[in-house]
Amino acid sequence: MSSNVRSGVITLLHTACGAGILAMPYAYKPFGLVPGFGMLIFCGLCSLLGLLLQARVSQYVPSKSASFFSLTQLINPQLSIIFDLAIAVKCFGVGISYMIVIGDLVPQIMETVTSNTILLNRNFHITLIMLLIVSPLCFLKSLNSLRYASSVALSSVAYLCVLVIIHFLFPSEEINELKGTVSIGLPTRGNNPLTTLPIFVFAYTCHHNAFSVFNEQKNSGFDSTKKIALYSISFAFTLYLTIGGAGYLTFGDKIVGNIVTLYPQSFSTTIGRVAIVLLVMLAYPLQCHPARASVNHIILYMQHRFPTGKVLSIAGESSSLISPGASDFLNDELIEEGSQGQSQQPEESQGQLKGVKFYVITTSILIASYICAISISSLARVLAIVGATGSTSISFILPGIFGYCLIGKEFVQQDMPPRTKLFRYSGMALAIWGVFVMIACLTATLRVGASH
Repeated sequence: MSSNVRSGVITLLHTACGAGILAMPYAYKPFGLVPGFGMLIFCGLCSLLGLLLQARVSQYVPSKSASFFSLTQLINPQLSIIFDLAIAVKCFGVGISYMIVIGDLVPQIMETVTSNTILLNRNFHITLIMLLIVSPLCFLKSLNSLRYASSVALSSVAYLCVLVIIHFLFPSEEINELKGTVSIGLPTRGNNPLTTLPIFVFAYTCHHNAFSVFNEQKNSGFDSTKKIALYSISFAFTLYLTIGGAGYLTFGDKIVGNIVTLYPQSFSTTIGRVAIVLLVMLAYPLQCHPARASVNHIILYMQHRFPTGKVLSIAGESSSLISPGASDFLNDELIEEGSQGQSQQPEESQGQLKGVKFYVITTSILIASYICAISISSLARVLAIVGATGSTSISFILPGIFGYCLIGKEFVQQDMPPRTKLFRYSGMALAIWGVFVMIACLTATLRVGASH
């Protein structure tokens, strides 16, 4: 079913506004207020450029068939594994962050009704929810019933926004006691800014879902799809500006990776915590599905590392040598969080991902997520690592490579229109910037760490 610009914006906004919004105030801590605003704007513009490049390069494949895989075939089929690695890392990391949020918030919710030590233990609730709710949902091959999670997600985000603003405008005495130093400029001491820069990048990441949104549009031309990119990033920026700025001004340098954990117990904060817990419980399976598909793609790629050769024609103008498993890649379409295409996916779309292989990969993802979630308590650290790796790859590096390699290829260099040339070389600059962010921020995060 075709969709319009409004539904496309909602889908991308839901994709972007996840656990990262809880850590946005913390991202300001090593930057200070004004530099934090500046970094929020800059990362938003970079993410917008990535989406615009995706909208442009989607015109180089048949209508409504754009995907990272189909575009990779036009450049170098071997790059497909990079895309799958980026998707797997990003979705796996986001899934871990969701379980950490559960471990942070459920004990605080239980404090309102009990003082039992076991019921206040974070690992107990992570284990219980993983076994009884998350795991059964992840083993469903059809996720149609979860497609309404986007409305729950945006409602939770809206409630969080109101909660942060009210506590900023009318802080209680307990909040005032928790407040630290607010730096207008760069703080004289504190964490390395590179440790939280990936949180800004992560917060805008919706690019892995962009092609499916563009494909679903009644008019998938650039003039229409660029509006989706512009509106979704603009709305995300407004939310992050509000929650990040107000949250940092409320707690200053005493801010932590999950702002909701700092608010004192009250009916309003308990409702907010419950809403966010429901959101992440329903959203985890929507991360497990594309992670599982990407792991399957990587396995198929390794099985066919030395292809005997099979020709796939793309856009009727070029042929690429791909492995015998290529048709499985095409059939195993990723279903991203909030994607409307999700409702149209039959069980058979799993391609070769079925039977024992389906259960082994799913179980492995769940066990690995569980071990990481009970071992790591810092939401900010997880988001920083995921932002520095998966998010920069999906938001900056891959769109930049596609833009530079595909945009303007139909022109002779000297006849290329200035606007086309601008897009092309902007893609190269974005890819280079993404590589720098990945190396510098990952190094800083692993060495210094984003403390909880």
